[in-house]
Amino acid sequence: MAADEEYMDAHQNARQDPRPDAGHGTLLQIGLTGGIGCGKSTVADLFAAHGASIIDTDLIAHAMTVAGGPAMAAIGAEFGPAYVDADGALARAAMRALVFSDAGAKRRLEAILHPLIRAAADAEAAAARGPYLIFVVPLLIESGNWRGRVDRVLAIDCHEAVQIARVMARSGLEEAQVHAIMAAQVTRQQRLAAADDVITNDDGIAALAPQVAVLHALYLAISARMAGIPRERL
Repeated sequence: MAADEEYMDAHQNARQDPRPDAGHGTLLQIGLTGGIGCGKSTVADLFAAHGASIIDTDLIAHAMTVAGGPAMAAIGAEFGPAYVDADGALARAAMRALVFSDAGAKRRLEAILHPLIRAAADAEAAAARGPYLIFVVPLLIESGNWRGRVDRVLAIDCHEAVQIARVMARSGLEEAQVHAIMAAQVTRQQRLAAADDVITNDDGIAALAPQVAVLHALYLAISARMAGIPRERL
């Protein structure tokens, strides 16, 4: 996903509560977050290989606004053809510029998207069969209320120079554009302060796998302790 698409989708889903019966389930629920270019999807894939159930709110948000997506008819009716591209998908650059400059437009877009994202995430969570759930939420810290919806926050961290280089190589953005996206997110220090667990991603996938394995073992142990225990007693 291009950097601008990642950022747009993150803002579309930032306030969603995808947990069915939030606060009452017995599965351990992890909120995985990190700045743009930190490697959230790569880490989520490694957890999935261990059997964890992954619910990626960015992917859900993006699916809502592709050509023929469930949100597109309402978006076209609400905002007009200038915000629908030639293929029938969301015109992301135009919509991003609009919601950054018009808080009312942002609320109107959220009113369309949030119920759809919530329903899709609920369905994924209800169907999950892994030993624990991982919700991938890029703006978990920024949303202000996700911390109370998950049992633990896992931050994917890397040095900012590495982060910038990755995004520039992946998306072809100028350095100033990457800095602008990063400036709209919480700082690295704020994200780390909010995390229960941290995975460092400065050195590639070979260095990630052992860190994921350690946390997978921890999450299995916590899940075992949680089995049969009402969440309010944990």
